[in-house]
Amino acid sequence: MKTKEVTIDFENSIGPWIGKTIKIVDYHMHEAMARHGLDLSKEQMIVLKKLTERDGLNQNELAFLTYRDKSSLARLLSKMEQKNYIFRKQNSEDKRINEVFLTDTGKSIYQKTRPVIKEIIDTMEQDITQEEKKLVIGILKKVQGNFGIETTSL
Repeated sequence: MKTKEVTIDFENSIGPWIGKTIKIVDYHMHEAMARHGLDLSKEQMIVLKKLTERDGLNQNELAFLTYRDKSSLARLLSKMEQKNYIFRKQNSEDKRINEVFLTDTGKSIYQKTRPVIKEIIDTMEQDITQEEKKLVIGILKKVQGNFGIETTSL
């Protein structure tokens, strides 16, 4: 029995364009952080953002909010502890739960990233109208919804 050849039109599929765009943005974010003397990855910046919004999140909540599995988050947090950006503390009621807190260094680093992130966003959104931006965000929310991801906010 012959199997039918499956053709994929990558050039007109949004998946590869999303992937390529992510890589470009990641590259430019890394370069901008380095240019401003910030020793911080995109993933670490996201953790700092989440903890700035709600300090003391437990590791399970943080994994869920950052779309990371528990083991990769644990490795990321270990690196951040070594840099003195965060510290972990056992929950007083349940010793199996670690809560994650920002250090003063972590708070300071996060504040220093804000102008860098603004610079990246300004470059990314250059010559894009508010209407176009809303359209792109709406489409990306639909894509996420197609995978069963509830899209509230970042």
